[in-house]
Amino acid sequence: MSTAAQSGRGDAVVPQPASTPEDLRAALAQLAPDALPTFDTERSVALQQARERVSAAPMRRFVGQWAVYVALERHSERAARLRSLEARAATTESLEEARTIAAEIGRILDQACAEAGVERAEDA
Repeated sequence: MSTAAQSGRGDAVVPQPASTPEDLRAALAQLAPDALPTFDTERSVALQQARERVSAAPMRRFVGQWAVYVALERHSERAARLRSLEARAATTESLEEARTIAAEIGRILDQACAEAGVERAEDA
């Protein structure tokens, strides 16, 4: 067996990388290459903000955000489910359905945050 974890269907899953810009970018290149331009732009903005503020907070936020994104994308079925739920949430007119969707989205994000070693903002 490779060093990659196995998903429920036996598909190889890219291991969660270390939470460094370089490792996250390398994982994105495998998992979601279309996201690389956004990653690079946001990284440049975070670096500039860190310099201007003389603070590591912008880079910590950037790394945390992208670590969760990578954690989500490591499991293609979970990422697809999240996108489907987000699309349904945007169109539902039922309060009960919206609550059900929000709860499932929350569980998905909780799992991704745990895998990425990031606390959700509402929990912090």
